[in-house]
Amino acid sequence: MEKKTKSLKWANRNIFSHLVMIIWCVIVLFPIWVLIINSFKTRLTIYTNPFWIPSKWNFKNYVDVFNDGNFLQYFLNTFTVVIISLFFVLLFSVLASYAFANWKGKASGLLFFFIIAGMMLPIKIASIRLLEIIKSMGLLNTIWSLIPIYLAMGIPIGIFILTEFFRELPYELTEAGLLDGSGHMHILFRLLLPLVRPALSTVAIYNLIPFWNDLWFPLIFINDEKSKTLLLGVTRLFGQYQTDWSKVLAVLTLSAIPVLVMYLCMSKQFIAGVTAGAVKG
Repeated sequence: MEKKTKSLKWANRNIFSHLVMIIWCVIVLFPIWVLIINSFKTRLTIYTNPFWIPSKWNFKNYVDVFNDGNFLQYFLNTFTVVIISLFFVLLFSVLASYAFANWKGKASGLLFFFIIAGMMLPIKIASIRLLEIIKSMGLLNTIWSLIPIYLAMGIPIGIFILTEFFRELPYELTEAGLLDGSGHMHILFRLLLPLVRPALSTVAIYNLIPFWNDLWFPLIFINDEKSKTLLLGVTRLFGQYQTDWSKVLAVLTLSAIPVLVMYLCMSKQFIAGVTAGAVKG
């Protein structure tokens, strides 16, 4: 009887857990459903039937996106900025994390805390000062104005995550490399870096979404039409008296595809990194 009672309890728990997961999936996927189906409708049919598939699929919205504006240029600008920013965030985070993991002492702890404090303060509170700095650097109205900002946003969390992973690696690996005559750079990039790939994917995805979806800093730093990012370009479709929501939703659907593809490519490593971080914590 006790075994049957326990099995019934576990079955009830599983049913409840699956029910919660189903409800959560519906809540998460419903906005995506609305976004996609309405991107294939005309402006008028969006208001008459916003939550169901269109009676007639309209692909003209996607054609107009590429023919009537510079959205391909906006996409390339965003892609360039995000890829370069992610590369340098990962590079600088790896170098700093390896140093913090092997550098023992009070100075190391204080410097580590100072860098991690950047995670606690939103960078947007310094927007005016950052605008002055970007202007003095001659980067205003260029896509390159965004890269220093994104580095400042992404490096603290990158160091925070990667340092813990490097500290968990046996120091004997580094010692063995040094005894073989290898330098620290060779040990880091050839021996240790492949072991922290889940952490790299975690850092990349954590930073990918805020970089890609950022509107605040492009809105402040960029006025030049050729240098606008994707979300900043979408604002062109918002009129004073009316907005063509069919085109807006088509652009937003297209803008979500690269993020989704990159997440699917790195999801296995991302989940492994998050799980490993939870176990370490």
